[in-house]
Amino acid sequence: MVEYIQVITTVEKREDAARIARHLVEKRAAACVQVAGPIESTYWWKNVVEESREWHCLIKTEKHRFEAVQKLIMEVHPYEIPEIIALPVEMGNKEYLDWVSQALR
Repeated sequence: MVEYIQVITTVEKREDAARIARHLVEKRAAACVQVAGPIESTYWWKNVVEESREWHCLIKTEKHRFEAVQKLIMEVHPYEIPEIIALPVEMGNKEYLDWVSQALR
């Protein structure tokens, strides 16, 4: 049985999010990448609380592809330490998940 995940990363610029989305889909590491935002982020960075406007990339893929997705994101991501986290898809529309797998072939 195939397991699915949604990988999340954030970037400062809409153009960077679009670049990541296209890179992942063209390499067939992701079936779909949704770009959402802007969002407001508050976080610690180098001992200072920062606030910034960012864009979310919501990446649909199969669990066994996580390492490849992470590597491809790192190739084009502008941050020194980018957020790259994966959340399991516990349930989903079977036809959609079948499409995800087909899009990755």
